[in-house]
Amino acid sequence: MASEKSPCSSFKGWTIPLILGAMVMSMVLVACGSAGQPDTSAEVTISSTGDAANSSAYASLSGDIDVDGSSTVFPITEAVAEEFGKLTNGEVRVTVGVSGTGGGFKKFCNGETQISDASRPIKPEEVALCEDGGVEYIEIPVAVDGLTVIVNKENDWVQCMTIEELDRMWGPAAEETVTQWNQVRPGWPAEEMDMYAPGVDSGTFDYFTDTVSGDPGASRGDFTASEDDNLIVQGVSGGKHGVGYLGYAYYVENADRLKAVEINGGNGCVLPTDANINQGTYSPLSRPMFIYVRKDAADTPHIAEFIRYYLGEYGQALAAEVGYIPFPQTVYDLALAKFENGTVGAAFGGDNPMEGSVEEVLANSQ
Repeated sequence: MASEKSPCSSFKGWTIPLILGAMVMSMVLVACGSAGQPDTSAEVTISSTGDAANSSAYASLSGDIDVDGSSTVFPITEAVAEEFGKLTNGEVRVTVGVSGTGGGFKKFCNGETQISDASRPIKPEEVALCEDGGVEYIEIPVAVDGLTVIVNKENDWVQCMTIEELDRMWGPAAEETVTQWNQVRPGWPAEEMDMYAPGVDSGTFDYFTDTVSGDPGASRGDFTASEDDNLIVQGVSGGKHGVGYLGYAYYVENADRLKAVEINGGNGCVLPTDANINQGTYSPLSRPMFIYVRKDAADTPHIAEFIRYYLGEYGQALAAEVGYIPFPQTVYDLALAKFENGTVGAAFGGDNPMEGSVEEVLANSQ
């Protein structure tokens, strides 16, 4: 797949080149559903000369892999884990937990997991935590998400919101002051909002607050918080005045119960859709997602093959099937090269994140 420099969406000083073409693949049926998370049962396309053709190479692998972290990245990792487990005849057992990006890094830096799912780059304080724990890691971008603002299906007054209105609704100054819809925009109902959002350990929370309020973690606190996106879905869908935000895949899975809000980032109202996220027009709420792999674990055969599978054609197809947008192939090639070379440290996060496109950051961090 050819890399596309434009269109792009920006994030923290670097940009996301997004996939514009379709994969040319043969069809194979896979059922990857997981209780309590988006159902990933779907027809997934893979190359006839790709990962599945090499399945015999996986038969000799065995061992355990412990993963924890972001609920947003969970659907991809869980789908990849289930399919990889099938290829190894169940000899590689992958456990995927959800404690939020921040909670995942705490476990990861404490040596409790080999892989950490993250819906944002690692923070400087988490870099220090890993240093204290003696944990070196490889930072790998895996797909793109469009963070989605949701309201109840019966809500007929909210169609589009500006970033300023989101700040008025969710910013720290709104706590116990902006409680009714008409305080966000005159003309909306004088009715109490019922608010749901990810908790403070969530990378989605960090990214949303940073984008909307200009400061990660700067948010009102008087809302129902949960690290389980399904509880956010239940809350918002449960009453006419529900409102919240979550990862795009959870909206897609529950589109019959929720209404997505168009976002005006300065260039008109744009709905989060595959095409708009793909084309980079859904801005500024598009973001890359990551996995972090412990360097010592990366040298273990069954974990190394799991990461190769994750970054391969089949892993990319699974990312698309569960509702996220794969990068251009060039990005995956660079990510795999970074993994194979064992390049450790934070290029996207930490104290001095690199600038440029995801592709450029990966190339410069080899």
